[in-house]
Amino acid sequence: MPQNSLPPPLTAPEKLNATLSAQGFAVLSAASVCALAGVAAQDLQALESSWHDLPPDQYLKDGGRYRRRRHASFEVTADVVEAVPHRAHWQPLSYNALHGGMQRWFDPMAPEVVQQPAWQALLQWLARVASAAQGQQTWYTEAHQFRIDTTDGIGRPTPEGAHRDGVNWVAVFLIGRHGIKGGETRVFDVNSPRGQRFTLSEPWSLLLLDDTRVIHETTPIQPEQDGGWRDTLVVTLRADGFLDAPVVTR
Repeated sequence: MPQNSLPPPLTAPEKLNATLSAQGFAVLSAASVCALAGVAAQDLQALESSWHDLPPDQYLKDGGRYRRRRHASFEVTADVVEAVPHRAHWQPLSYNALHGGMQRWFDPMAPEVVQQPAWQALLQWLARVASAAQGQQTWYTEAHQFRIDTTDGIGRPTPEGAHRDGVNWVAVFLIGRHGIKGGETRVFDVNSPRGQRFTLSEPWSLLLLDDTRVIHETTPIQPEQDGGWRDTLVVTLRADGFLDAPVVTR
């Protein structure tokens, strides 16, 4: 655990649904993630090497070189994960004032990652959690592999600031952090000043958010040694279709 950081407020796995209902977010340890998703820790760890092969994010409007990422989209139920043809990531300006309003074509996630049984099980579990709260349905799911590094001396996990993603559920998995300080997670209630801040440090620990009820951000990272980085997996689930750019008719 980094120095001077607050530990995350972990939720017991049997209290996940109740905690999400009560406060709009929950934090799970890696062991809880594995138990609830029905996956082995070593199978999730086997995915981690793919974070070393992420291409640069070409869309950063602040001119930074600190973010690398890949993206993939799926239609997911409790029983089935169906990959959809590669598509652009799009958010309206109302949700992302910095990078909204444009189609961003990130490189796709590698087939050897998204075809792994552990990957499929992870998405199916998230769909079950979402359906427990909102009813059984297909969840239009986007996955983003991120590496934030300290190439520029500072890396910004959320350059857009505190935000919502325009979906129903957001899952933020901490994959790893190396040679950095900072990267504090902050979660705020949409309708009140209530909030919490903490630092995720355990690989495959999870922050799960109800995107309609809370906003979130992660503070910048700074190097403690050369080559520092912070890796995350962000998975979003949306009802009724993907968030796509509106069709302009003439």
